[in-house]
Order: sequence, then structure tokens, then C-alpha cells
Amino acid sequence: MRRLLIIALALALSGCGQVAKSPTGTSELAVAPAGIPVTADGPHNDADVMFLQMMISHQKQGLEMIRLGRTKAVREDVVNLAGAIDVVEAEEVEMMQRWLTGWNVPVTGATDPGIHASHGGRPATGPEEIKALQDATGADFETKFLNLLIAHQHNAVEMAQQLGGAGQNAAVKDYAKRVELSRTQQIKQMLALVGA
Repeated sequence: MRRLLIIALALALSGCGQVAKSPTGTSELAVAPAGIPVTADGPHNDADVMFLQMMISHQKQGLEMIRLGRTKAVREDVVNLAGAIDVVEAEEVEMMQRWLTGWNVPVTGATDPGIHASHGGRPATGPEEIKALQDATGADFETKFLNLLIAHQHNAVEMAQQLGGAGQNAAVKDYAKRVELSRTQQIKQMLALVGA
């Protein structure tokens, strides 16, 4: 039953997907973002590149939190949601890295925060917040985890919205729309869990 719930959540968060075999041959949940091409063909500009570089950094940080949620959350609903998000976002990071590599540009952007000031800066969760999450347990952990992840996913929505008309590549713009929709849905689910 739990496995079916994880699969359903992952499919809902990605829009659709497929279950794949792990490298060891065992059956594990692996959801590929449906309808998103393996390569981002066509023209691209600096806004596309910066968006993908920032999203990779943002999602890698988010995955650190999400994996804490998978192991430390108390309620099954929270563990399942964290598991579903983990699967989807790990696949998205790989996809974005493939796109950037295909364009022969670095997968990581400039580290100077001033470079990103024109579009609101590089959203990040501070090390103090991550440490507080690592140290928390039980219901306190869940409250901190959900609130921190809500804020983190809200940053992803803002980043996707900021790409807007500045982007040029059709695949990247489509992905940004998917990010906006899926993270908004995740936020709604987490708000419901916080209030439960």
C-alpha cells in the first residue's frame, strides 16, 4: 500500500512518469519527467543557462533536506511526500545537467551573489537552518522540515516565474512552467500536512 502511495505521489508531482529498474536490477521507483526531452535542442540564451544552473544548485540543496525527511519524519504521509519529491527532483537535476552539457556550458554558475541580484539573488537555505533540521527530532523535526521545504519550494516557484519571457529555449521555458505548477502543488500538500 505504501509503495502504491509513493508511486501515485511521484506521478502526481511529475505530471506522469515511469517505473524503472535500478542499476542493481531490483525494482525501484524512478520517475522521469514526462514529456521533457532528453536534450534541449534549439537556440538558448544566458537566461536559460542561468536558470538551469541556479535550479541545479537549488535542487541539490533541497535534496539534502528531502532526504532528511525520508529518514526522520514521523508521519507516513510526510515520509511518502519526501520520497516522491526526492525521486522527481533527482531526475530533474540529471536532466538539467544533460541539457547544459549538451550546450557545452558549465553545470554550475558563478558563485558571486551580486551576479544574480537583478533577478532576486540566488535563493538559498542557510547552513544554520539545515543544522537545526538535522538536530531536530519527532514532531519538532516534521514542523521544521515542512516549513523549511515550503519556503524552499516557494523560491523555486519564484525562480521559474522570473525566467518568464527572458528565456529563449522552448524546453527550458516548458520546464520552468512545470516547476511552477508542481512546486505550487507540493506547497499546498505541505500546508495541509502542517495544519493536520
